[in-house]
Amino acid sequence: MKKIIQFFKDSYAELRKVIWPSRSEVSSSVKVVIISTIIFAVILGLVDFLLLFGIDLIF
Repeated sequence: MKKIIQFFKDSYAELRKVIWPSRSEVSSSVKVVIISTIIFAVILGLVDFLLLFGIDLIF
């Protein structure tokens, strides 16, 4: 039981050392992720469409 309590104490001490990002840093990171995901989805959609179109032309 002492090891478990010590683990939680150590975990808490380590979490106090963490430098958490600000609200603006988090929101800008979220925007980057959302925009890059949309761009990637559009590119994959175009590749899928072109491959299906090419296969339809062949067969």
